[in-house]
Amino acid sequence: MRNDDIALWDLSEVADAIAARRISSVEATQACLARIEVWQPRINAFLRLYKEKALAQARAMDAELVAGKRRGPLHGVPMAHKDMYYRKGEISTGGSAIRKDWRAPVTATALEKLDAAGVVEIGFLNMAEFAAGPTGHNVHHGHCRNPWDQSRVTGGSSSGSGASVAARLVYGALGSDTGGSIRLPAAACGVVGMKATYGRVSRAGAVARSWTLDHVGPLTRTIRDNARVLAAIAGHDPNDSTTSAKPVPDYEAALDGGVAGLKIGLALPKEGLVPLDPAIGAAVQAAADTLGKLGAKITPVTLPDFTALYRAAEVIVKCEAAAMHRPWMEKTPELYANQVRTRMEAGFFIPATQYIDALRLRAHFVKEFLSTSMESVDAVILPAIPFPVPTLSETDTEEKGGPAVLKMVAGFTGLTRPFNTLGVPALSVPCGFDENGAPIGLQLVGRPFDESLLYRVGHAYQGGTDFHRRVPV
Repeated sequence: MRNDDIALWDLSEVADAIAARRISSVEATQACLARIEVWQPRINAFLRLYKEKALAQARAMDAELVAGKRRGPLHGVPMAHKDMYYRKGEISTGGSAIRKDWRAPVTATALEKLDAAGVVEIGFLNMAEFAAGPTGHNVHHGHCRNPWDQSRVTGGSSSGSGASVAARLVYGALGSDTGGSIRLPAAACGVVGMKATYGRVSRAGAVARSWTLDHVGPLTRTIRDNARVLAAIAGHDPNDSTTSAKPVPDYEAALDGGVAGLKIGLALPKEGLVPLDPAIGAAVQAAADTLGKLGAKITPVTLPDFTALYRAAEVIVKCEAAAMHRPWMEKTPELYANQVRTRMEAGFFIPATQYIDALRLRAHFVKEFLSTSMESVDAVILPAIPFPVPTLSETDTEEKGGPAVLKMVAGFTGLTRPFNTLGVPALSVPCGFDENGAPIGLQLVGRPFDESLLYRVGHAYQGGTDFHRRVPV
């Protein structure tokens, strides 16, 4: 093992060590709790921490191993999750003031699957209010802060998930992604985040942002860790009619295939909502060069004009969010943050015909993307965030507002949101650091249900770099 501090080990290392009884689940949980005690005041990643409950769970997992029972490859591993996943009888805030005392009537399918896998649940994590914000600001529970520089944003809306994994407070966390909310905090915090194909993971028991755009997925420190968690939560769920019946492959088994012979398209968009910063472009180009040295054939590709697709996504998310929030908007509009309320209110004024047109166009956009950008390549790589990670102050729409701030906030999702509308898998992997010392994220995009290939490429890349090994101090 690399380090005496168990909290700094990877999820897969810890899980395998627990299985071999070289360490205990209690020891791993205590290591995480010790690190949380130091880091929580600095980054505000947790909304609720369950110390005694987690230790009791860990003791139970250790006892099962002594009795010869191992639930699976996550047995005894401490994790925490974005506070939008329901646990029956427990508070689930969705990052809001409206649900600060609300208790869930059911348990989310993803959590049930992690329970079955033997995961120890340490607590629930900070997030943008009702998952409506790409930066991670939250006026109700306090802003989550980037472990690399506490003046900077974490990315959102899965802010606590990205920050807690990056700071090594937990080995992995669940997030959700409607326009980039797994990949953005993964990129900004320097961890791995997977938005799998639409329908690959059940969303039952998770508070919705937009029913037709939402995705559930894991944030972890390495590709191997991510593959292990996705395998545990993926699959058909009768409680979510959108889930696919396609078999879940053994993602870990495919990791070591290498990239020799693969064709990878490099997309460095010169135009978009926000111009690509040269330093970000250089980091992604360097990542492409690394993959090329590992045997992949790198070829430039051009992305379709995503303007119409981005606008369609805006229509969809505003309409669906307005429909979900109508009862609260009518009774207690004052409990919303201003920017969250105004974005949702816009959905009340969009004609139903425009919403239906946006849904209808999705099939056209998917066909266009697969027949152009991905026609002759196995995967496409591009930046996750087009500019260096900004500060909390620079992106605070509640305090500042103004066209420049709003443009920057909108620009966060310029390269991530299109892939929610397309429904294809997209993975963010750390690929460097900007001039301020904040992480840079490389985004890998594939064909529907081709998560295994994206993991294979990401794993090969991590084998040739050490960005994922660096730890904030």
